[in-house]
Amino acid sequence: MEALEIAKIAQEALDDKMGEDIKVLDLRGLSNIADYFVIASGNNVNHLRAMADEVEQKLFKAGVKLHHSEGYSVATWILLDFGTVLIHLFNKEQREFYSLEHVWSDAKIV
Repeated sequence: MEALEIAKIAQEALDDKMGEDIKVLDLRGLSNIADYFVIASGNNVNHLRAMADEVEQKLFKAGVKLHHSEGYSVATWILLDFGTVLIHLFNKEQREFYSLEHVWSDAKIV
């Protein structure tokens, strides 16, 4: 499956779970870490975990397996690594602090 398709499925899953300020950044040609970042905010620990679970389930159904995850237990910043696509789920304070959209400002928003 193409990386953009994976990012779009993740975006839809986050939208289904009422994720806020969802952005897909195209990192192709800018980074060897991933082709796309999907970034979203949640309101609290349970909301962030529900968002992460939904993304993982929808992508699993599409045949895409999670390589690695971090931050699920604390749930202030959850990282889901699907290889060519990284999903970053933040509480609002952490998102503002790390400001990935600013760090990767050269990336095109899809």
